[in-house]
Amino acid sequence: MTEAQHQIAVIKWSEQPSIRKKWPCLKLLHHVANERYCTPAQGAQLKRMGVRRGVPDLELPVPRGQYHGLYIEMKDKTGRLAPDQDWWLGELRKQGYFCEVCHGWRSAVRVIEWYLELGKFHM
Repeated sequence: MTEAQHQIAVIKWSEQPSIRKKWPCLKLLHHVANERYCTPAQGAQLKRMGVRRGVPDLELPVPRGQYHGLYIEMKDKTGRLAPDQDWWLGELRKQGYFCEVCHGWRSAVRVIEWYLELGKFHM
């Protein structure tokens, strides 16, 4: 499976009625669309609008445990982090987010389930 196919599988999992019933907050799980094929002019416009290289693929803006939210960088089985992706994960961790690199959709589902089981946010 490609990275995109793994990510689609995570979203499909999160949209199942039984999963949404257990964790209604998964309605907030979304993809940050930073990978785009466009003209140089469109790319410049997107950059001016705030698109940044390396932002993690999935965001769940739901606080749990000691964390302000969850970010996941999706990879296929052999995928590696680019330097800008590593930088973003480090900076987000400094801000109190839980961040993880997940190789495959099952890995991402396990991380999401673990994260949501942390309970209410507390400082």
